[in-house]
Parts: sequence; structure tokens; C-alpha cells
Amino acid sequence: MEWLEQLLENIALLLADLGVPEAYLELGALGLIYLTAVVAVLLFILLLLGIVRRRARKKAQKLPEEELPEGEHAEEEQPSPGEDEEEALEEIAPPREEPMPPTPPQPVVPPVVPTAEVEAPRLSLFDRMRQGLAKTQASLVGRIDTLLRGSKAIDADLLEELEEILITADLGMKTTQDLVGALQQRLQRNELTDMETLRRALQDELTARLRLEAAPLDLSAAAPFVIMVVGVNGVGKTTTIGKLARQFKAQGKKVVLGAGDTFRAAAAEQLGIWGERSGVEVIRHKEGADPAAVAFDAAKAALARKADVLILDTAGRLHTKANLMEELKKVRRVLGREIPGAPHETLLVLDATTGQNALTQARLFNEAVEVTGIALTKLDGTAKGGIIVAIGNELALPVRYVGIGEGVEDLRPFDPEVFVAALFKKNDAHLDS
Repeated sequence: MEWLEQLLENIALLLADLGVPEAYLELGALGLIYLTAVVAVLLFILLLLGIVRRRARKKAQKLPEEELPEGEHAEEEQPSPGEDEEEALEEIAPPREEPMPPTPPQPVVPPVVPTAEVEAPRLSLFDRMRQGLAKTQASLVGRIDTLLRGSKAIDADLLEELEEILITADLGMKTTQDLVGALQQRLQRNELTDMETLRRALQDELTARLRLEAAPLDLSAAAPFVIMVVGVNGVGKTTTIGKLARQFKAQGKKVVLGAGDTFRAAAAEQLGIWGERSGVEVIRHKEGADPAAVAFDAAKAALARKADVLILDTAGRLHTKANLMEELKKVRRVLGREIPGAPHETLLVLDATTGQNALTQARLFNEAVEVTGIALTKLDGTAKGGIIVAIGNELALPVRYVGIGEGVEDLRPFDPEVFVAALFKKNDAHLDS
């Protein structure tokens, strides 16, 4: 059954390219094969029915001529009276020429000048961020604006309702209490004179907390700079690695990828496709190999090729499985033995759509493998974008990247000012470029 396994892997790769989550690749491949088999059987049955009907129709039409009534033969053979005479007259008489009607003057049509195609204007970074945060904006800022428009005074009841909105937007209990406490202090200092100043104060408090979390990667800190990517299944680790590789390559960096996810079917093949698209080398072993061995070979290859960046993928694992977390520690030790200080970045990929569960994952992964940065994906598909504030505020972990779309350029370095400005931009205002 090797051919079937190969077919399943190929279909899984195709589904991965179409954006199907990693957790559903194998199930989707099996479903496609089953659907194809059902369609083939139905087509075969329809073909057989068509052949049977065609044969029955031909058999019914092949009646012997002697069985037909004599009257029918006579009617077919005898022409209608007068036909021969009319045909003879038509042959003798010359054709009559009918006068041609005068042609009306044709209007002068000016030549059509081809117009240049007008390209749609490219969205700026701010507009793409605002577009990606549309659901979070509706869930968080939209509800806040509705609350402020319906309130007459800034009092304890208003702050209590504001607190409820922040909690349900997945900012977390601790972060929400810190924000509301800061607003209460401003209120006591008479800094909140109306609803607009309250809105601006909340925006400033969020920006101040997020600014502490923003820290871009410094790839020049080591050569090669080693990034170990970790996270649970289905959060988009391999896709994030592929996008980072293409971005680093576009910056002129020499990149090597390590396919350390030897557990999931077709994981190495998926990373290999990203490597081909980006023009970077991928170090891989067969499925089921020791991830530490892949890390060892990838580190050796990065040193030998004088790469600027080594990005190592790891198998998706539940943060509650102690033995799998121990495997990650082993990979870290191998990297550190081959390249001093490696991994220089342990990047935890989180799915923003999971809300508070992402915060739990971050806490447990940080305890096990010393996470140094966060990549928060799928912000465009959730109303729970407030989790980005909770992660940094409660765990003091910098958010390196945020995913706001499917494109390579939609994995953006996190900019707190742009993030909060896009979140609080009013819908009726003109968008700045």
C-alpha cells in the first residue's frame, strides 16, 4: 500500500497549499480519495445506462421495410402533383434581379483609443492592519464606543461596564484590572473630563503596555542566528516559518531551514515546498527520525554554508505532555552544543482564535523551554485580538510578529503604535495612508 500512502501525502501537500489547517490535512486527503471513488462509480453506472438505452433505440428503429404498409412506400416514391413542372420552369426562366436599395450614409466613428488599466491602489501597512483587526475592533472598540455614547457621566458604573467589555474581549482579568485601575487614578486627578478623553486615555494605556512588549529580532546578534519555532498542532508553525524564510531571503539573508517535525505526515514535504518557493535549503530526515538528529545536521549545515539564519521547525505537541516537552529540551541542548548560545530565539507560535487558551499555552511553554518571543497568527479571523495585550502584560514576553492575513507580507513585525491606532480608528474618519 505504499502507493496509497504516497497519494495521501501528495493530496495533503495540495490541501496545505490551499490553506487547510494542519490538523485536518490527513482527514481531508482521505475524504478527497473517497469522494473521487464515489464519483467514478457514478460515472461508470451512467455510462452503462447510456449504452443500454442507445442499443434499445437502434433496435427499435431497425424495422424491415417489407413490414411497412404499401401506402407508405407509395407516398414516399410519388412526388406531389406539379412539382416536376415547377422545377422545369425554374430551370428555364432566368433569375430576376431585384434592385438594390440605396445605402444610407455611414456615420463617422472615431477610433477607439485603448485606455490604460487602472490598478487598484495598494493598501498601506496601517490599512492592512485595520482590515485584519476588523473583528477585534467590532468586539472591543465598537462596544466601548457604544457604551460611551450611551453614558452621561464617567462614574463607577461606567468603569464597571467597561471592565466587563475588556474581559470578554480576552484581555484577561489581571490586564483588565490594571487598565481600569489606571483609568480610576486619572479620574481622581480630574483628567477624564468627557467620553472622548476617556477613550483617548484607554488608548494611551494600551499603547504604553504594548510598547513594553514590542521588540524586533536582532539577526545580527549571532551568526548563524538560530530560531527554534515551537507550539501546539494547528497554530501555523510551518506556514510562519515559510513566511519568515521568504522575508529574510528578501532582506539579503542566507537562510537554512531544519525540518524538525518528523512526527506529522508530510510536514517535511510542506516545509520543503516553502523552501523551494523561497530559494532556501531545507535539512530533512525521513519521517519518524529523531528530531535532535535533525537539529544536529541543520546546525552543522548552517555553519558549513555560513548561513545568516537557521530556523528549526519542531513537532506540534500538547503543552500538557511532559515527555514531549522534554524532547524540546533535548533539541535545545543539541543546538547549544553545536552553536554557542543557540537557540538565540525560541519563538512560540500562538493561534489568536483560541483566546485565553493561548495564554495558558504561553505560560506552560515558557516554563518548559524558556520562550523568548511570540508570533500571534490568525488575528484577522478572530474577535479575540485582545489576547495580545494579556500575553505581554502577564508574561512579560515580547510579541515579535502578528499574522493579519494569508499573504507572505501579512506576517508583520509587531508595532504597538500601529496596532492600537488601527484598533481605535473611527469608522467614519478618513483613513490615513
